[in-house]
Amino acid sequence: MRKPAPKANPAPTMAATAMAQSRFPLWLIGGLLVLVTIALYWPATGHDFVNYDDKEYVLDNTHVTSGLTLENARWAFGNGYAGNWHPVTWLSHMLDCQMFGLNPWGHHLTNVLLHALNAGLAFALLQQMTGAGLRSLFVAALFAVHPLRVESVAWVAERKDVLSVFFGLLALMAYARYADGRRQKAERRMEKPEGRGRWSVVCGPWSLSHFPSSIFYLLSLFFLALGLMSKPMLVTWPFVMLLLDYWPLERFKRNSAWRLVTEKIPFLVLTAVASVVTFVAQQQEGAVKTVQKLPLGVRSGNALISCCRYLGKLFWPTDLAVFYPHPGQLPGAKVLLAGVLILGISVLLFVKRRRSPFLLMGWLWFIGTLVPVIGLVQVGEQAMADRYTYIPSLGVLILPVWGAYELTRRRRYHMIALSVAGSAAIFLCMVLTQQQLGHWEDSEALFRHALQVTENNYLAHGGLGTALGKKGQIDEAISQYQEALRLKPDFTDVHYNLGNALNRKGQIDEAISQFQETIRLQPDYALAHNNLGNALYRKGRDDEAISQYQEAIRLKPDYSLAHNNLGNALYRKGRDDEAISQYQEAIRLKPDYADAHNDLGLALYRKGRTGEAISQFQEALRLEPDHPAARKNLDFVLATKADSPQHPSTSTNP
Repeated sequence: MRKPAPKANPAPTMAATAMAQSRFPLWLIGGLLVLVTIALYWPATGHDFVNYDDKEYVLDNTHVTSGLTLENARWAFGNGYAGNWHPVTWLSHMLDCQMFGLNPWGHHLTNVLLHALNAGLAFALLQQMTGAGLRSLFVAALFAVHPLRVESVAWVAERKDVLSVFFGLLALMAYARYADGRRQKAERRMEKPEGRGRWSVVCGPWSLSHFPSSIFYLLSLFFLALGLMSKPMLVTWPFVMLLLDYWPLERFKRNSAWRLVTEKIPFLVLTAVASVVTFVAQQQEGAVKTVQKLPLGVRSGNALISCCRYLGKLFWPTDLAVFYPHPGQLPGAKVLLAGVLILGISVLLFVKRRRSPFLLMGWLWFIGTLVPVIGLVQVGEQAMADRYTYIPSLGVLILPVWGAYELTRRRRYHMIALSVAGSAAIFLCMVLTQQQLGHWEDSEALFRHALQVTENNYLAHGGLGTALGKKGQIDEAISQYQEALRLKPDFTDVHYNLGNALNRKGQIDEAISQFQETIRLQPDYALAHNNLGNALYRKGRDDEAISQYQEAIRLKPDYSLAHNNLGNALYRKGRDDEAISQYQEAIRLKPDYADAHNDLGLALYRKGRTGEAISQFQEALRLEPDHPAARKNLDFVLATKADSPQHPSTSTNP
């Protein structure tokens, strides 16, 4: 009887063979991808900060601008500021300020480097799991250079995107290594059967007999924890790991589904904790919209349409904007069509799962990782956002790359044809990305472009108004603010900014009206209370101004500007001792506050404490050599030595 031939190992794919025969080692190819990505996004290092979240995250956040300290680290871990609990992201911003100060190039450079590393990690992960080097390279390259990545890379406030994915990919690489260790151990047991001890059965992945692979399991947990503390969108990572178990790791063929699910319990616990903390933080900040404002039907319809729009922009990336206004109620026909399309794709890929499991895996990665940001729980005002595709795009890009390979693998010269087509797609994406990067050069360019490619974009009008106001174009800024309020009458920040612009024009009564409306809409708006105090002070209504400054300080005790302004109002009322106390508190909170040193000098001089006053004027000039009021006051005191100065009042105009 003829002895059956031994079962041969499956032949390596042509892509894997091509990469193996290449003169370039895989690490060098990954390194080249990283360098190309850095070169593509390098222009972002010459960009400015933008007036959309960058001030809140960096420029006006004293915890961040003062650098990496123990006190600031405690703050990072102990609050949900800006509606998110992401302490690792805060620490990264603090480190940037420690290294680069407030020079925008350094903050942008960190984003660029993190994104380039993510491209290299994506290539390494796919190649590690599939052995298909060329296909892995195309997926990683398309992910790296796609125009949809620009928002996450060129926007300093979106550090959380690139940082969380950096740790998330490390977590998946460690998990894949753990899964490979489990497979190798199982194969060794099959070759040389041994009884499993009671300890192994009880402990599962934690067994001492699995010590090498368990290290990678622990590393995966550790990196996921860091990723969740960078951005909670990684709550879908246990689901992604199960998808990798299905393809390309194919662990479902060797393990029961129950075993693979229970193996993810520690990961699920991490993500559950992160979800609860994030939801609480967002509710406290008012970022979660109520059901009355956006009913479930509206949110569900927008979610379906947004899924389709994300797909469209992945394959035809045009008209990209920093903000897409939520349309509210959507036409039922559009929602139905979107639902049918998504369901149809899902059914088709499910039917094809046996021959092409990568199709279903990539599609479920795309749909599943969109769930936290698709708008079923509405956070913010946007209908969708380009940055939300950062993670989902990795999965969906597998479909065209692996799909094209499977469709053409039996044809002659198919690798040459696919390489040419893939290279053309990468080149086109690079051209579009260069164009999109230009729109992020500064706030004016960003919001002008958004207005060109969207309709009724109240946020873009408001942002453009702020950019124009910063350049001194007050009338143009007011016009943009008024248009924003026409589209969205309850836009709190625009009422506040319009009040500031009117105040600068000397239209004090109109400014007071805008600040009062801001406070009506948001009573805890500390800056609005302070600036309403400023306007009242200019009108000579000192008692009302003092009341507003006190309310601003109650809402924000570390508000150094409000302390100084309160000091000025008290000084004008002749309450010098109270004024001195407020100036000293302002300086304690902000030691380099030149105006506060000057104003403290005035109050001390009027109290007859001439030596101390001179010291404060000199400190103001040391901090700001061109400070006109401090120079004038110091010269006056030194020249007259009078007891009751008649020189101009405080340097700050509250």
